[in-house]
Amino acid sequence: MSLFLEKIYMSHHPERTEKNCLNCGTTVQGKFCHICGQENIEPKESFWQLVTHFFYDIIHFDGKFFHSLKYLFLRPGFLAQEYLAGRRASYLNPIRMYVFTSAFFFLLFFSFLYNDDVDMMAGTTVNKKTLAEIATMDSATFAAFTASINKGNDKPGVPMSRAEFQQYLDTVTLSGLHFTSHRYASRKEYDSLRAAGVKKHNWLERQLIYKEINMNEKYHNDTRQIFKAFRKQLLHHLPQMLFIALPFLALILKLLYVRRKQFFYINHVIFSVYLFIFLFIAILFLLGISRLNDHLHWGALKFIIGLCWLGLFVYEYIALRKFYRQGWLKTFAKFVLLNMMFLAVLILLFTVFVFFSFYEI
Repeated sequence: MSLFLEKIYMSHHPERTEKNCLNCGTTVQGKFCHICGQENIEPKESFWQLVTHFFYDIIHFDGKFFHSLKYLFLRPGFLAQEYLAGRRASYLNPIRMYVFTSAFFFLLFFSFLYNDDVDMMAGTTVNKKTLAEIATMDSATFAAFTASINKGNDKPGVPMSRAEFQQYLDTVTLSGLHFTSHRYASRKEYDSLRAAGVKKHNWLERQLIYKEINMNEKYHNDTRQIFKAFRKQLLHHLPQMLFIALPFLALILKLLYVRRKQFFYINHVIFSVYLFIFLFIAILFLLGISRLNDHLHWGALKFIIGLCWLGLFVYEYIALRKFYRQGWLKTFAKFVLLNMMFLAVLILLFTVFVFFSFYEI
């Protein structure tokens, strides 16, 4: 199909009689400029030629993408080897492939894990009962259930009415979020206590207290809305976190293979890019199976999911073995070190982004 479109596109674009390249000015010998690669054809295009060019570019991109994808999955480490050897024209550029794959990944990832309309209380439990289960209780069961809540809170073991239970639920969920031991109704109250010398805190403590007050005021002490906003902000930062993590992975590889002088830092970056692309696609596949399992509840699907997660690590190990060409035992030792060190990096980055996400809500 791509060859067919290419022939149509080429046949409707007559070659210029002039031999100066319109892009760089070089004298052209043949149909293409030997300096910049631009074809020496008449610049004027019809609407049909523009549409044909558009579809040709898409199919040409898809052809290289799926060609690269085949080797990515079937031959771990092969594409990074090809790039290192200089054989690049037959495959999609790894950076373009990463950008396309990551955009597709996060588009679907957010649709799996995030929805503005999701009820943040859906998974909330009270005495090991979900709110949905509590709502469907009959009168006798509800009375016994609420009486046990009162007894657990050192109150008389009498049942609650539905309205009283809702008030109890509000006191649990509308208490605000507090990451300090202090409780202040407003910033004005806190500033007045500081001015009177009643409260003395260092700069960091003051900033935490200010943030706590502002956050609870903004979301009216609704813990559900605070966590919903935090979750949204953290997911928004996830692509940035993984993008920053990639050069750290390459740096760890550089340290682990520091004696392999033929590998420069950029070679480790390319290997890391292909590994990330594989993980993006594989994780999407796993999320799809998990969603299917949520509806079907097949034991076989759980086994497949567990096998696939194990397969991710097996793939990584084989890719390291094939690309860096070291023994099985030495590769396994570096495989373990790589995952431990990269996990530490991810934890550090996650902590930083959690802090920034809380700061921004």
